[in-house]
Amino acid sequence: MDRWIGLLNVSLTGGGGGGGGGCGGGGPLFRVAASLLLSPSSKTLAVPSVNAILFNGDRVEGTGDPVIEKLSDPRNVAEILVSKLGGAANAWVVDASTFAGSFAVYKELVPTVNSRGDPRRYRPNRLPASSSIVSILTKCVDQIQSMVSGERIPSPQLQTTSPRTIILGFSKGGVVVNQLLTELPFAASESPRSSNNSASSSTPRETKYHIVPATKERLLFSIAEFHYVDVGLNCAGAYLTDRVVIKKIADHLLLRNASIRFGLHGTPRQWCDDYRPWIRKEKDTLKQLLEDEARRCGGKLQVLERVYLSNKPPSLQMHFEIIELMDIS
Repeated sequence: MDRWIGLLNVSLTGGGGGGGGGCGGGGPLFRVAASLLLSPSSKTLAVPSVNAILFNGDRVEGTGDPVIEKLSDPRNVAEILVSKLGGAANAWVVDASTFAGSFAVYKELVPTVNSRGDPRRYRPNRLPASSSIVSILTKCVDQIQSMVSGERIPSPQLQTTSPRTIILGFSKGGVVVNQLLTELPFAASESPRSSNNSASSSTPRETKYHIVPATKERLLFSIAEFHYVDVGLNCAGAYLTDRVVIKKIADHLLLRNASIRFGLHGTPRQWCDDYRPWIRKEKDTLKQLLEDEARRCGGKLQVLERVYLSNKPPSLQMHFEIIELMDIS
């Protein structure tokens, strides 16, 4: 299938930025790599089966390691995600808008982070992560539509159901996963039917934004999977360990008759770090909490744990290699 592949820069304020290395808007810019499905007949953006959104971690530069250099390029990561999910998927790879030296600071999505991007806590107030993600994706779609089709929109017949969303947090990007999980039970109620409008009942504007969720509620309710990908911090908070929040997520699934799958993916780099033992402890705690609620929810909540390169000593290279190796099937 034909695809649009490229880099964008978007701001949450002002005009929103520009493609490639351009800049614009009134605030810090998020660099977003995208690999998006195109309609072969009209060369417009088509509605995908799934939007996979990966949030990156800290910057790693100048290592001279070809593996790290390759997997530090968000365009390569987007292509890898598509190869894992199939040609009908869209992939988005989002960098933090702000860096303190090499440290990613997701302050717009996780307002409780400190100046180095480490979370003090996770709070759902005003759903900052979900609302910011909707804004970022919508601005990206606007820019790309303009580039490929002069603001034409996908034909209504391309729309069947709204795409699912898969959220992945790589390394420090796991803080965004935690924030979204905290927000999920507090999303405003929405009719299940409204999340899956058919094309025949959609206005052109609505059809355009079936490519990505149009509201923070639709984003949260479209999430089918959360994946932690070798996450870790130099402080507590790499994994969500709040029993109350996990229970509320299970209640949310039961109420909406929905399902979510959790993937915990790790390497010895994070899970066997003697200097940061809390990472493995937090992972084990989250896994236990999820398994407890999975029993209560039947098949509506699933959790899997996968370790990679377990026979090798911890290294920075394996931390990036997991992106190619991870099994999210």
